[in-house]
Amino acid sequence: MLGKKGRMTQIFDNEGRVHAGTVINAGPVVATQIKTVDKDGYSAVQFGFGQQKAERLTKPERGHLKELPPVRHLVEARGMEGVERGAITEVSVFAEGDTVVVSAISKAKGFQGVVKRHGFHGDMRTHGRKHTERTGGSIGGGGRAGGRVAKGMRMPGRMGGVRVTVKNLKVLQINPAEHTIVISGAVPGIPGALVEIRG
Repeated sequence: MLGKKGRMTQIFDNEGRVHAGTVINAGPVVATQIKTVDKDGYSAVQFGFGQQKAERLTKPERGHLKELPPVRHLVEARGMEGVERGAITEVSVFAEGDTVVVSAISKAKGFQGVVKRHGFHGDMRTHGRKHTERTGGSIGGGGRAGGRVAKGMRMPGRMGGVRVTVKNLKVLQINPAEHTIVISGAVPGIPGALVEIRG
């Protein structure tokens, strides 16, 4: 299932306990292509999600989506069998209490230091320390890794903007009429980001 991340909310269960959740505008998704081992070398189903004006599609996209509504996003999923081209999937395929896996592109945070990026504690801020309490310290020397910087060294750099997958999230609420689903906890990405939900 594909969706668009919305706001966060609170859901109360039958015992009165409150659960933080993220509202996702999910579906409907349409199967736009069926890939087979004989023709494509692997088995998968391509799904389309989101409304798009037909004039904003390129000619190859129009030909690919012929007889189907124009969509904004195309995503493939493997391990799907028995799905036919043009089949529409609604958010009602999930039920409250289901455990799902959610993937999305995380917030991009730009170039960050080691304290924010890797959780370094920093150094002391007394006894004349000036401007260097958040630096990463030594990254190696002549005796370590032959005098070069070892692979995987935690250093400053670009943070975020990568695909993040969160497992074992619970479905708290489903509203098929409004095509919304509430998933427990926080979901990666900015509001409006494309979200993949797998059962």
